[in-house]
Amino acid sequence: MFQVDLNCDIGEGFGAYSVADDETILNYITTANVACGWHAGDPMIMDNVVRLAKEKGVAVGAHPSYPDLMGFGRRQMKLSPDEIKNYVKYQLGALMAFTRSYHVPLVHVDLHGALGNLSQHDREAARAVCEAVRDVDKQITIQYCVGTVIIEIAQEMGLKTKTEILADRAYMDDLSLAPRCMEGAVITDEDFVIARCVHVIKEGKVTGLSGKEMDIQADSLCVHGDSPQALKLLQKIHDVFREESI
Repeated sequence: MFQVDLNCDIGEGFGAYSVADDETILNYITTANVACGWHAGDPMIMDNVVRLAKEKGVAVGAHPSYPDLMGFGRRQMKLSPDEIKNYVKYQLGALMAFTRSYHVPLVHVDLHGALGNLSQHDREAARAVCEAVRDVDKQITIQYCVGTVIIEIAQEMGLKTKTEILADRAYMDDLSLAPRCMEGAVITDEDFVIARCVHVIKEGKVTGLSGKEMDIQADSLCVHGDSPQALKLLQKIHDVFREESI
C-alpha cells in the first residue's frame, strides 16, 4: 500500500465571486490549503472552509501570497525581507483566528503563486517566510516543492517540512516548476496527469519538460483548486488511487 497526502488550494473565491466548489472538493482531499485573503478569500469564505474541513476531517493549511487580489497573486512584487516576513505573519494570523475558533490546528504553510515561485530560489525571501512561521508557531510545517531553497532553509532552522509535487505542472531538469509562460508548463490532459501522479508515487520518478526522467520524492500531491477541471480531476485521482492501492 502506497500513501500520499492529497491537498488542494481552496477558498479562492472573493465576496460574490466563486472559483470552485470548495464543499465538494473537501470530500476528495486530506489537506486544504486555504487562501488567506490577499490573492483570494475573505473572512466569510475562510470561516466556511475551516468549518467544513473540520466536519469532513480534512486538515487545514495556510496558502499565503503577495497582496495582489487583482492579479490572483501571480504577479511578482519587489518587497523587502521584512515586508515578506510580516505579510506572511499577517495572513497566518487571519486564518488562525478561524482555525482556533473551530479548535483545529493550522498544520502547514504552502505558499501561493509568485511568492512561492520566488521562494524556490531566493534565499532572502525564503528565510523571511521561514522566520515568519518560526515566530508564529514552530509546530507549523513548511510545505513546498522538492529541491527548493525554502525547504532547505526551513530544515536548517529546525522547522518541520513536507515536500509536494504539483499534479498539473511540468518540471524543469533541476526539479523547479516550469514557468507558466512556457508552452506545456500547465498540463491539461487529465489522463496524463493521473498516470504521471501514479508513476511519481509508486516509482519515485518524474519526466521533466525536456523529456529527462528524474528521481523525485514527495509527501504530498497538490491539485490547483482554481483550475476549471479541479473537481473532476480530484474525483478521477480518488478512483484511480484506490485501484492502484494508493
